[in-house]
Formats: sequence, C-alpha cells, structure tokens
Amino acid sequence: MTLTVNGEKQEFYGIANVTELVSHYRLQDKLVVVEIDGEVIDRNDWEQTQLKDGMTIELVHFVGGG
Repeated sequence: MTLTVNGEKQEFYGIANVTELVSHYRLQDKLVVVEIDGEVIDRNDWEQTQLKDGMTIELVHFVGGG
C-alpha cells in the first residue's frame, strides 16, 4: 500500500493499523501525535484505525532539549 508519511510517498507491506506504523518508525515509546488526512487520531484508537492506500499521515514526536 502507498502512504504519504510526513510528506514522502512510501510503500508499506504488512502494516495494517496506526499502532503498527508507529512501531515501524520505532516511536511507540515516545510522545507522538498521529494525524491522518487532517484528523488527529486519539492514541486509544490507534489499534482500531486501519490504514488504507493513499492516506496522508503526519507523525509528530516531541524532542526535549535546551
């Protein structure tokens, strides 16, 4: 399936939902906001949110520093 993630079109195989996508990028232990086609997805809904070909996804994670 082709997804646009953070502005880049990419092919994904074997990834069905938001939880799996976040894990693919190794962000599961970080504070992450996921937006799909302009809508923020609540973390409690990641497992049930199925990915479909052509979706536009933004993954935003926060980094501390000074």
